[in-house]
Amino acid sequence: MAKKQTTRKTANKNKTKDSNVNIKSVFSPEGGWKELLCGEKLKFILGLITFALALYMLLCFTSFFYTASVDQTQLENNIGNQLFVNYGGKLGAYIANYFFNEAFGVCSYFLPIFMIGLSLKFMDTYGIRLRKWFVNCSVLMIWGSVVLTLLSSKEFLNVFPAKLMKIPFQPDWGGGHGHLVSQYLTNNIGLIGTVILMIVTGILYLIYFSGQTIEFIRILFNPSKYRAEHSVTNGTEEESDKGSKEDDEDYTEELNDEDSNDELEELHSEEDIISNSEDDAKDLLNLTEENLTDEENSDAATTIDLGDSETEVAPNDIIPSLTVSSTVETDINEELEITKADEPEKGASTKTVASPLEVLGPYDPRKDLEHYKFPTLSLLKKYENEGPSIDMEEQKSNKDRIVTVLHDFGVEITNIKATIGPTITLYEVTPAPGIRISKIRNLGDDIALNLSAEGVRIIAPMPGKGTIGIEVPNRNKKIVSMESILNTKKFKEANFALPIALGKTITNDVYMVDLAKMPHLLVAGATGQGKSVGLNAIVTSLLYKKHPAELKFVIIDPKKVEFSIYAPIEKHFLAKVPDNEEPIITDVRKVIETLKSLCVVMDHRYDLLKKARVRNIKEYNEKFINRELNPANGHEFMPYIVIIIDEFGDLIMTAGKEVELPIARIAQLARAVGMHMIIATQRPTTNIITGTIKANFPARMAFKVSSGIDSKTILDRTGAQQLIGRGDMLFLSGNEPVRVQCAFVDTPEVERINEFITTQQGYISAFKLPEVAEESDGDGAGSRDDSGQRDSMFEEVARYIVMNQAGSTSLIQRKFSIGYNRAGRLMDQLENAGIVGPARGAKPREVLVQDEFQLDQMLGI
Repeated sequence: MAKKQTTRKTANKNKTKDSNVNIKSVFSPEGGWKELLCGEKLKFILGLITFALALYMLLCFTSFFYTASVDQTQLENNIGNQLFVNYGGKLGAYIANYFFNEAFGVCSYFLPIFMIGLSLKFMDTYGIRLRKWFVNCSVLMIWGSVVLTLLSSKEFLNVFPAKLMKIPFQPDWGGGHGHLVSQYLTNNIGLIGTVILMIVTGILYLIYFSGQTIEFIRILFNPSKYRAEHSVTNGTEEESDKGSKEDDEDYTEELNDEDSNDELEELHSEEDIISNSEDDAKDLLNLTEENLTDEENSDAATTIDLGDSETEVAPNDIIPSLTVSSTVETDINEELEITKADEPEKGASTKTVASPLEVLGPYDPRKDLEHYKFPTLSLLKKYENEGPSIDMEEQKSNKDRIVTVLHDFGVEITNIKATIGPTITLYEVTPAPGIRISKIRNLGDDIALNLSAEGVRIIAPMPGKGTIGIEVPNRNKKIVSMESILNTKKFKEANFALPIALGKTITNDVYMVDLAKMPHLLVAGATGQGKSVGLNAIVTSLLYKKHPAELKFVIIDPKKVEFSIYAPIEKHFLAKVPDNEEPIITDVRKVIETLKSLCVVMDHRYDLLKKARVRNIKEYNEKFINRELNPANGHEFMPYIVIIIDEFGDLIMTAGKEVELPIARIAQLARAVGMHMIIATQRPTTNIITGTIKANFPARMAFKVSSGIDSKTILDRTGAQQLIGRGDMLFLSGNEPVRVQCAFVDTPEVERINEFITTQQGYISAFKLPEVAEESDGDGAGSRDDSGQRDSMFEEVARYIVMNQAGSTSLIQRKFSIGYNRAGRLMDQLENAGIVGPARGAKPREVLVQDEFQLDQMLGI
């Protein structure tokens, strides 16, 4: 009996201990209460209460104008509330009396105004910026009470004109605060000083409120300068026509001598795009035509207006250098040397140099499409159930089951707490001293069985914490919409070069990365697990943050239907080889040509970086914007280029090394010149994701895969096979992967975004990539029996065919990992050389050469 009682007591203690752990975790500040206080219902209720209090205060304040004399008498005599006539009753009379007579007077109205804005924010009715709303209401309430007291004071009315005597202000309209502050200031700095101080503080507030205040004050103090600047601006075109006809003819001859004259004529014929180079050329041309006269005229000094200063110069000493570039991206960047002449009687002169940055200002790459508008958030769909919610019954049940399972297997814990995400809940467990981590790591399947969960992932230990994480899928999963991600402050204020908003973490934080720092991304996942949606989320993020002049896409889609939706934005964001008919590259032969063209672009950009003596695209573009690089020397503004390749596995199967080699070369070198690659595959095997690819793609994005081997291939660790699908992914860009619920962007949303962009002014055509000549053509040179036109692999393939005495196109393709087209050309060359016989249908070709000695004689070795 004693043993049974002891056993029962021990069991009761254990139950009590477990229940205490659960209760503590539920009601801990980091657990249930914190998330409950952040709920939508509670925020809406608080907003509604605040709105009601604001209306009540407005009612009390307004009735004070009509009932103040009666109510104030009752308050002073402390009489019962039956005589109070304020619309808010006795409490309303007290409130109005305090704020109007003892606080801020009439300016107390800003308090309920602020409360109304606060309530609208709580109820999620309007997106009000509370900090700015609070600062404005506070400043106006404090400053206004002092100003109202000054305007209604006898000293002010005695000093200033008699017309102000008619102002219907009462002495107490500034309140007690205004009376005390104005009296203190008047006693110390005088009435005039106080008025000046109030005016200056009011101007400072207006400068904070609007940036146009400074310009207005400048115009107010010097209106003649404002009129002069506008007259100069409006009369620029008229003055430019006053130049002599001889100067115009000389300038035309100079342009005709340029190598790019044909391109200039084509550019001037397009009225849709106004390039920076044309604008700057006109500015410099106007500058020279206004101030330069012919050498046959008198040597009298001419005045050149550079900004606000005027400098006298001798016409014969001025040698302007003007060069016009033929492309839209280039600009005028020649130095304009101006010789400054002293007074005529002195005869001495000195030279000053005006830099292009001072004359033309910084180069603006967006000026070609200066009216381009970024897509609005109204184009994206907002889901009703996307907000975080808490199911306390589910959380308590899961915690109890986890504690029970661990206890059954001899694992004691000291604490457990939950972090609820949109689709996953993270339970952090603190094991008791002496518990081995491996013991918990192997219990994933047992916990999933007891929780009836789709899959449980165990993180042992949690990075940077002394806990073990158990990720359990939620019963009711929430949709993370793209609108909820892009509408956050974190995304709007992000200053990344290529910002990508992927989704939300388990803690409901927006997860963002910079593609320019990764620098390349490898995406893998089984069919239907959200891989294509993830790629659409990446493209959408970039479209919402980057201007067409700053970013170009090269999209390769072997499936031909996945990314065809982006074809309409060809003239804004896409890049292609000129002979490609479709902006989205689908043909394998065109893919190889495009990748080789990108390698040429990469080498060209490195040459420009070498000339500019900079290390990366950021430093180069900064120099170009500051006009430190001359377009006449071949320099140009470099937009970022993002290469997206879908179904990479299919390309490897059909083209082999012809695709892998340029991709590896771009991945190794293209980071510094602003070219970044994103490749996606649904079969992350070692044949497709080779060691070369993995070494140059440090950033990985893994959706659910079928096995742990695939997870190791993509992430170098298991875990991706335990994901739940539908956008659930692991993102690896450092030491440990981060679990993220990918943002969902549907096809109609992408169509609306593309339609919004297409309706705006675009470039003449897509961004042109250079054409690359093929090494061999299957229709022509590849079929000739000329050793100079043979494929580089001809001898190697010939020896393999002779040694094995078997020859077929599929054998060559499979053995040497090349595409079908190239294998067919090699087979034609072998036939023309007499090494193999003609095709015999489905049978392999006959090998006509018996051994390597005969082959060497045939090849002349």
